[in-house]
Amino acid sequence: MPRLGVLGWPVAHSRSPAIHNAALEALGMEGWRYQRLPVPPRLFAESTHALGSAGFLGANVTIPHKQAALALADQASDAARSIGAANTLTFAADGTIAAENTDAPGLLAALAAPPRGMRALVLGAGGSARAAAWALRQGGASEVSVWNRSPERARALADDLGVRAVARPGPADWLVNCTPVGLQRSATDDQGLNQLGLTFDQVGEYSYVVDMVYRSGSTQLLAAARAHGLATLDGLEILVAQGALSFELWTGSEPPLEAMRRAAREPENGSRR
Repeated sequence: MPRLGVLGWPVAHSRSPAIHNAALEALGMEGWRYQRLPVPPRLFAESTHALGSAGFLGANVTIPHKQAALALADQASDAARSIGAANTLTFAADGTIAAENTDAPGLLAALAAPPRGMRALVLGAGGSARAAAWALRQGGASEVSVWNRSPERARALADDLGVRAVARPGPADWLVNCTPVGLQRSATDDQGLNQLGLTFDQVGEYSYVVDMVYRSGSTQLLAAARAHGLATLDGLEILVAQGALSFELWTGSEPPLEAMRRAAREPENGSRR
């Protein structure tokens, strides 16, 4: 039975199984199954290397493993190497592992308009932030800045990708949150925004707000953006777009996007890829 999955820690809240299993069902691919694979960082390399022999053809990768996924791969696409992170692994019959990054093209596909000529601010410095910064730069953004609570991590990302690290969130046309802030419901709106270095009024200074976090209801960031009447994009649309690219890579079949979108929106606890 062909198997697929998503590697993460934590991963219990991931919507990827619902999305991919809906796609498999829509295409009548009986015997295929996509499942959650909760793996702590210390066991990531060992567990991932064992997946091919256990019948897995591929796996998505979520926080905190995207950079580790690239490091363990035997081969990687030019995009994944340039980004410095991978979110999609393919296991060959000979035991080798190939790495790809569908986060970057998935983000560009989900955006309402191309970023050409726009100034973009990316919040975060992990694998998703690397993919977003690279995608925005490749998509023609006039300026890409990166902010992170750890200035050292922001500078490392900026040096690797040829973008600009900033000491605090500042003016831009587009704001893209690639941190996990907003995933937890316990934080108040002000607390959630403060963790992103933002205030409610400051959110209103952007034109388009993208939040990689997805959950039922709205994140604090998207709630603030919508209160200001801004254009927004939530993480589920990005998840579907990148997941469709992974699905096609593994199966060779055109992904049934509408079935995947419906499954993504079915009520369940929210998450981030």
